[in-house]
Amino acid sequence: MNRRTVAILGATGSVGSSTLDLIDRNPERFEVVALTAATNVAALADAALRTRARLAVIDDASLLPELRERLAGSACRPATGRAALTEAAAGEAEWVMAAIVGCAGLEPVMAAVEAGRTVALANKEALVTAGALMIDAARKAGAKILPVDSEHNAIFQCLAGSDRDHVSRLILTASGGPFRTLDRAEMASMTPAQAVAHPNWSMGAKISVDSATMMNKGLELIEAHFLFGLAPDRIEVIVHPQSIIHSMVEYIDGSILAQLGSPDMRVPIAHALAWPERIATPVTKLDFVQIGKLDFEVADPQRFPALKLAREALGSGGAAAIVLNAANEIAVEAFLGGRIGFLDIADLVGAALARTDPSVPQSIAEVIDIDAATRERVRQMMRVPTA
Repeated sequence: MNRRTVAILGATGSVGSSTLDLIDRNPERFEVVALTAATNVAALADAALRTRARLAVIDDASLLPELRERLAGSACRPATGRAALTEAAAGEAEWVMAAIVGCAGLEPVMAAVEAGRTVALANKEALVTAGALMIDAARKAGAKILPVDSEHNAIFQCLAGSDRDHVSRLILTASGGPFRTLDRAEMASMTPAQAVAHPNWSMGAKISVDSATMMNKGLELIEAHFLFGLAPDRIEVIVHPQSIIHSMVEYIDGSILAQLGSPDMRVPIAHALAWPERIATPVTKLDFVQIGKLDFEVADPQRFPALKLAREALGSGGAAAIVLNAANEIAVEAFLGGRIGFLDIADLVGAALARTDPSVPQSIAEVIDIDAATRERVRQMMRVPTA
């Protein structure tokens, strides 16, 4: 494989850090040209100096002087602002890791796609809120979108270029989160600390809560529809507590292909980073004798109504998925802040969806406007002042 030039958008988060770990282990194969971060200026500067990146972008403009100071004497250019973020996404790098959380990542992801780059997509919001726009732009620009979520990466590997007409269904697996065995009465008293204690994965607080509500699986269902072009009724979700099978593809002849691996994000990241080749990772290898058995359960939409809400949003079309995502982010933020209960998250999302505008957004700017309006509306529903 020729040495690949890389940009990492969201370099200091868990996905960005895992990507850097893999690059550090394979310096002869990857050249980092640009890194971005929201506020973690120390980690951004350290990564930029270590990898000899040429551009480091900090989203918080007030931190630019500190970034300049930390990078003084190096060849790395510090920057801030939308133009710099777009440059990082669509500039020199041929391969772009899109790991900026939330709608803040929409514009740079679209810039990378429109520039025809290979985009490793870890930002759920890109396809959940702007799936049709992103896929259409990728088709026009000849860009490749490689899924980094473990479930979608598993499906990508199992499809391996197969004709979609030969696919019967996609099967997304879910761990079930920390509340998998609880009934709704028990869930009502669960605290943020309990919700973020995921049994298998080490993740940030927001995505850990999404796992506890199973909204993450609802968002992944929407992503899978756009990524792989299958109708919603051909995409299923089942609970697999061990998180060993990351997802499966069933073909029309009855064959089912599954991708298995340790629950470590470096596996799907490495696949996308080296694709179409492969690189070694330091993850723990599976020991099937020690594992002993693999369990599967129904993903119950009554106990986890977020799954039902996501399916309804996908079926409704228009701006529904944007509303679903934005309302969920504000509700999760409120739960983590102790302002609402665990079960209130899905209730708030459902109430927001009931007021959804049926019009279809025609641009990323419209997506961002709908997202902002939804956040304000949900804050008002909770009587929380706008930040």
